[in-house]
Amino acid sequence: MLLAGDIGGTKTVLAIYAPDGGPSPEIQATFRSTDYPNLKAIVLDFLADEGISVDRAIFGVAGPVVEGEVHATNLPWVISEATLRQAMGLQEVTLLNDLEATAYGVPYLTTEDLYTLNEATPQDGATIVIAPGTGLGEAILFYQEGRDGGRPAWRVIPSEGGHTDFAPTNLFEIRLLRYLMGKFGHVSYERVCSGSGIPNIYAYLRKNRFAPEKPEVAEALRKSADPTPIIVKAAMAGECELSIATLNAFVSILGAEAGNLTLKVMATGGVYLGGGIPPKILSKLKDGTFMAAFVNKGRFAEMLAQIPVHVILNERTALLGAACYGLGL
Repeated sequence: MLLAGDIGGTKTVLAIYAPDGGPSPEIQATFRSTDYPNLKAIVLDFLADEGISVDRAIFGVAGPVVEGEVHATNLPWVISEATLRQAMGLQEVTLLNDLEATAYGVPYLTTEDLYTLNEATPQDGATIVIAPGTGLGEAILFYQEGRDGGRPAWRVIPSEGGHTDFAPTNLFEIRLLRYLMGKFGHVSYERVCSGSGIPNIYAYLRKNRFAPEKPEVAEALRKSADPTPIIVKAAMAGECELSIATLNAFVSILGAEAGNLTLKVMATGGVYLGGGIPPKILSKLKDGTFMAAFVNKGRFAEMLAQIPVHVILNERTALLGAACYGLGL
């Protein structure tokens, strides 16, 4: 039996797969990551509750995996393949970057799992996944022909591109960058283009009185430990001009960075927007703001306009990808 997991800064999803059952879980459960001191505690609770044992485990984790170990980006956890294998008595434990796991799931998504923002025919070449959630994840996917008679397979290049330098594209974003440099020093795309980044944009706009703030939204923000859902909900409902302006800036920056990554790897196979935020703001992504920023690359605008762009609606894509990788599909 295979245990697969999607380990995020907000929640952890675990599932059990039979070796001959394909990527459909026998059992699945979700846990609040911050309620536990480490991944081992979640796994042991899950297996004890279900009364089941497993032989192998594979986890997609938000953070860079180096020599079988990852310091989770948005959790105070250090996760080690060797430690988990020994502590749980498993034959094998594999760690993947969470976007690496998501990318492995992309080839197995159906049309019902996707919303297409830009209709176009995919060409031979790389495919990218860019995923704003708690943080900003990025990964590159390509199809590799088998060598020496081996079978062809999907391969993924993990990335920490979300932590590269934020590059403003207009005067407003230049001023935003200067404000955030004063707070953080180094300003990555994740500082403005993620669930943790949205409040940074909002704070800048509020400080500079860019737009009116609805009193009810201000009061809700004062009472909440997590401002992002409040800002996004108010923007999508059209209830707060400051929230609307924040989401406009967020979507434009996301489109620009998606275009950057597309050009860097010539992702003519397509662009997939993953993470928890895009499905929640689908109507905003459809209004043209994202695509205008995506194609705004000077002489390469026409080429970018010919690349398919999809929103991943299936929130279990990272879990699906981890399972497919673990099952050798």
